This record gives sequence, C-alpha cells and structure tokens, in this order.
Amino acid sequence: MPKHIAVIMDGNGRWAQKRHLPRSIGHAKGLSSVQKIIQYAHEFNIKCLTLYAFSTENSGRPKSEIKDLTSLFDKTITNESNKILDNNIKLNILGDISFFPKSLQIKISNLIDKTSQNNGLTLNIALNYGGRTEITQSVNRVLKKKKILKITEKDIQNNLDTKNLPDVDLLIRTGGERRLSNFLIWQLAYAELFFENSFWPDFKKCIFINALYFYQSRNRRFGKLNN
Repeated sequence: MPKHIAVIMDGNGRWAQKRHLPRSIGHAKGLSSVQKIIQYAHEFNIKCLTLYAFSTENSGRPKSEIKDLTSLFDKTITNESNKILDNNIKLNILGDISFFPKSLQIKISNLIDKTSQNNGLTLNIALNYGGRTEITQSVNRVLKKKKILKITEKDIQNNLDTKNLPDVDLLIRTGGERRLSNFLIWQLAYAELFFENSFWPDFKKCIFINALYFYQSRNRRFGKLNN
C-alpha cells in the first residue's frame, strides 16, 4: 500500500458549468469528496494524504471566486475541527497562508497546534502553494542557516514544507487533465501517476480503490533493475 497519496482535486468548476451552476457550487460540492477521501485514507490505513486545495496560480482567478473559496475554507475549518481532532488526524499546511485573511490564518494555526500531537493520518492541505516556490524557499532557508559552497539534495529535502514526511508514492488527479500543475515537484519524483476523467465532485470509493490497484500493479524499481 502507498504510504503517501497526493491528490490534485480538479474539475469543481467544470462540474458546475456542465450543470449550468455557479462555480462556487462546484467548489462546495467538492468538499464532500474531500470528506470521502479522508475517510477512505483512514479506512485503508494510508499514513499521509496531501490535497491540492489552492495553488499560487489560483490567486490570479476572479476576486469573486477567491472570496468564495476563502469563505469555504473558513467554514470548513470551523465545521470540521472537532471531527479532525476526534479522528486523531494531524493537520499540516503547505504553502503561504499569509495570502488569506488574518482571521482564517489564526483558525488554521490554532487547529495545527491542537492536532500536533495526533499520530493517526497526517493530512496536508496545500494552500497558496506552488512547487517551484517551495523549492526556491527551501534553497533560501539553507543559505540563511549556513554559509556553504555547495547545497545538497538532503539540504533541500530538509527545508521543504514536507521535510518530515515521506515522498509521494501515488498521485491521483481527477478532471481528465494529464499534468502536475506545479504540485509537489520535488516530492513526486518517483510517484506513480493515476489520472481519472471524472470531476472531483464525482469522486467515489471505487475510483480510490482503482487507484490503489493501479499502484499495486506497478513495478517500482526507482531507476534500478529487478532482482
């Protein structure tokens, strides 16, 4: 079984547009799929789950959509906090949340603190996250910590947002697109890539299981030969 699954939750807006609904309805509907995949990860004993909720590029979307997404994030933190605590989930945030209102930043930070000692599923939410930005920031952190002539892979690894987590084993992307979209570029180096045509609001348990079967069918050699 994969230890770390990452998910690009794509297709909320297109799901809504296909039904002649506002994009905000699609984002709200996609939240139910977030709840489902957390449940599936718990059921199948996945240790780490990372969800791509808002990219650095998403900040260029219309202000009305960003406002709707911010409101949805705020409501979700408020409504799901107790469930996260009760289920022994440890919450981490990848990315720069200073983009969001101070009130939301405080709610997020408080929940991270409250779950810091939990040892069940590690749930990473990528908010205002970009893979290139993360790597750049990691290099700058190394340079700030010590004056060195050479930066190693280990230096960068130890200064990423995911520094204490295993690399991604399996990436799931919904919505029919076949690209990484600046998501966990470093951590996905040897991930198996599972692309699903269904939009994120239509995500079901059978899709999750198919992704697991796909992962188990792969011959993971990591550049080496079979024994």
